[in-house]
Amino acid sequence: MINNLEYNSERNKLIIPEYGRHIQKMVEITTEVEDDEKRNEMAHAIIKVMGNLSPHLRDVPEFQEQLWDQLFMMSDYKLEVDSPFPKPTAAEKAVKPDPLPYPENNPKYRFYGNNIKKMIDAVSKWEDGPKKEGLILTIANHMKKSYLNWNKDVVEDNVIFKHLYDLSDGRIDLNPKDEDLRKASNLVKGRKGGHHKRRRPKRHSRGRKRN
Repeated sequence: MINNLEYNSERNKLIIPEYGRHIQKMVEITTEVEDDEKRNEMAHAIIKVMGNLSPHLRDVPEFQEQLWDQLFMMSDYKLEVDSPFPKPTAAEKAVKPDPLPYPENNPKYRFYGNNIKKMIDAVSKWEDGPKKEGLILTIANHMKKSYLNWNKDVVEDNVIFKHLYDLSDGRIDLNPKDEDLRKASNLVKGRKGGHHKRRRPKRHSRGRKRN
């Protein structure tokens, strides 16, 4: 009995660890079966067991194809069975997906983020009017909030106006318009004056006996 003990270090490497050692062994045994009919029967049985691990997906056609792909992967693509889907190859699975197009621009003021720069570029192309002015003030207030989250010191409005002027390449200038942004206490939570303290509810003394 002791001689039959196996250690994981002595076993084959699990190709898909999520399915565990037993599924892996079932696939290895099925791959070695010589009878075609029996091998196909065992392969379909394994697919059912694999599908039972995700019962909410097992009847979805795309998920079924994924299960068969994983079955061939666990056999190291050596399993020869009649699959309802095209049999994958090791070369196909080795192909790496195309890299995602991450933004590579480095904004001058990183603490504002890329979305603010996109909004500034978009509003700069709008025609002058109340709608454009309102959005510019909204952007400026959000910039002030982002600045305060990054730098806890008090920031003057003219600093935000300068940053907005720089990020818009000189197309937006709020300095001569004498605009006032919202107060820091209204933009950043946790500042004094930003929130009123909650009063604790009074405890009712009804029903209590006084000594």
